[in-house]
Order: sequence, then structure tokens, then C-alpha cells
Amino acid sequence: MDSKPTSSRWPTQLRGHLQNIAIDVDDHVDSAWRRINRRLGRNRPKHIAAYRGFADSRGVELFGRVMSEKPLGGPGDDDKWWDNLLNTYRRFESDEVPDVPLRLQFRGAQLDVRSDSEGYYTATFETGATPSDELWENAVVSLTDGTLTTPQPVLQVADGPGIGVISDIDDTVLHSGVTDWKTAAQLTFLHNARTRKPLAGVARFYQALQAGPDGATRTPIFYVSSSPWNLYDLLEDFMELNAIPAGPIFLRDLGLDTGKFIKTPGHGHKLERASQLIERFPQLRWVLLGDSGQADAELYAEAAQRFGDRIAAIYIRDVDPEVDSAFDTGVDAHIERVAGTQVPMLRAGDSLAMAEHAASLSLIAAGTLASIAREVGRDAARPTIGETVVQGPSAEGDAGQKPGRAAGG
Repeated sequence: MDSKPTSSRWPTQLRGHLQNIAIDVDDHVDSAWRRINRRLGRNRPKHIAAYRGFADSRGVELFGRVMSEKPLGGPGDDDKWWDNLLNTYRRFESDEVPDVPLRLQFRGAQLDVRSDSEGYYTATFETGATPSDELWENAVVSLTDGTLTTPQPVLQVADGPGIGVISDIDDTVLHSGVTDWKTAAQLTFLHNARTRKPLAGVARFYQALQAGPDGATRTPIFYVSSSPWNLYDLLEDFMELNAIPAGPIFLRDLGLDTGKFIKTPGHGHKLERASQLIERFPQLRWVLLGDSGQADAELYAEAAQRFGDRIAAIYIRDVDPEVDSAFDTGVDAHIERVAGTQVPMLRAGDSLAMAEHAASLSLIAAGTLASIAREVGRDAARPTIGETVVQGPSAEGDAGQKPGRAAGG
């Protein structure tokens, strides 16, 4: 029998009831707008946002979104803050198109699907064909009438044993200031892919991870983030502009339903997606990368306990390497937590510290360390407009000013 007093449960029950009401209202409003748009001939599909998918010899997973407007081009060289603000508004104001019949084609296989109530489509299907020798191959998505034909990049994952990489994005790959909401808001709304700054040495370190210890491996890299799908094009442009290896990016939807950006607290969806990838590719061992400013250490520690030696290493970037902070204490507690699993877990001040550790595990070629060190120095000194909103020293800092913490090797 539940001895917990009813008075202590009713706020939770009331919150859940109000949440369900809000979801119902949101659904009814969306349905009403769809009926109005159909009657007025508006909100027709004009663009398919075909996000990067992945495949192996067993099959392919594709996902994307149908939109009523084509997105703008990439960031301009002379864009001002007001241009960036307007472009950000357009990203979040973009209209999805639900219930659109789509045809997906890959390696001779075909599948018809429909976009859901938020315009998204997702599909997993077998192909029965041998993967190409290239790291990337294209699928094709279109409306079932053959219009809006769009190539969809697909990452090829080899069948044999190897390493896979799962990386967070915010304050792991690029400066986001997630520990300071004012900085984070300014960087998100007033800057673009050209003015955002990568974390020092990220590009060269991730290139080394992708190339592997022999310099010729095709290590697949996947990215997970708590950011909304509306920022997908900004993140993809940012990675291309900064020579960071491309990979499928998993974000969250804006909305009230469970699992969406506004409704769901915390970052548990990142562990869910990481777990799906680890289980999907049992032949791979995994390198997990995150930062100390969010819940990455906790999530990855849970992955280490769940999957054991399937995790090759965990690297947590220190968001404030110049000081001892509560972030460090939290990460170090999780490092202690995984010590018994023998999974190496490191809190590091910059990409070079991670790279040195990765080289000691033969995850990357030792010969890449010199170039990573040079890039760390260049990136740390690289001026951007984004630095004007960051208070205090840059996040790269000097790894020698505060010792990192490691476990398991």
C-alpha cells in the first residue's frame, strides 16, 4: 500500500493534468491551422530538409522534415547582428507540413512514408545491397509524385570491428555558453555559423579520431545535442566552415509533447540516442565526448556501467579550466563512479589533453599530436565577434593551470 500522503502527490498530479490539457490545446490549435491552410491553399510542401542518415549492410535509417518554405542560404560574410537575429527568427518561425506522402530510395530499395503532425519523417528499412567503399553515399527523398527530389547524405558504417564516436555539440565542439543563459542567448540569436567559435583543436582532433591509429580508418562520428532541430542548418554550416568531420546530428523538436525541447527537462534523450547507436552497431566500441557544463558526465557514466568494455573512452571537456568549480566536483564524482568498470574517463582542459590520452589508447595516431597542438594554439587566439559576449577567459584556457581528473587509464 502506498503510504505517501495524498497532499504530497497532488501537485505532481495537477501538473500532469495541466500538461495534458496544454498538449490537447496545442494539438487542437495545430489541427485548426492545418484545416485553414488547406482551405486557403497555403502551407504546401516546398522544401525537404533531408538530415544526414546512416547505414550498414543490414539497412538504413533516414530522417528529415517537410517545410513550406525553402531555407535561406548560408551565412553572409558581412551579416550584421540584426541579419542574424532575423535569420534566427525565420528558423524558429518556419512552418512544417504534416501528412505529406514521401518516397525514400537507397541502394535500389524503396519505401513510402508520410510526414507526421510536425512535418518530420523517419524510416528504417533493409536494402539488401553491399555498401560502397565511400564514407558517404546519397539516398534520395521526394514526394511520391516525383517532385522535390532531394539527395540525402548517408554515413556508411563498416561491418567489421572498430571504433565509433558520439559527441555532444554545445561547449564540446563549439562555444555556446550554456552555463550562462545570457551568453548562450546572445550567441544563439545574434551570431551565425561564421561568427561562432569552435573549441580549441576540435577540428584536428576529430579528424584524427575519424582517421584512426593507422590514418586510413573510416571511423563514424555521430553528434547529439539538446538544441532544437531549427538550428540544424546553422550547426551543419558551422562544421563545414571549421573543417569538423560531418556526421548525423540528433537534435530535439520544439513542442509540449514528451521528448520535445520545451517539455522535457534535462538531457536524457542524449543517453537514449547514444544507447540506440551502441546497440545498433554491436561490432563497434565507442568514444563518448561531452562537457562539464551539462549532464554529459552523468549520462556517459551510466553508459559505461550499462555497456562496460563496449565504451573505449569518455572525454569530458572542462568548461572552466582556469578555476576549480562545482562543475569539476560533479564530473569527478562520476569519474569515481565508473572506476570499477575499467572504462577510461578523463576531464580535460582542451583537445590536446584528450588527444594525448586517446593516442595512449591507440585510438588516434601519435603523429597527429603536433598538428593538434598547433591548432589548439591557433584556435585559442582566433578572434570572433562571439568573443565579445563571453565574459572572462575563453573556455579553452590552459590545461596546465588546473589538473584534470582521470579514471581507468
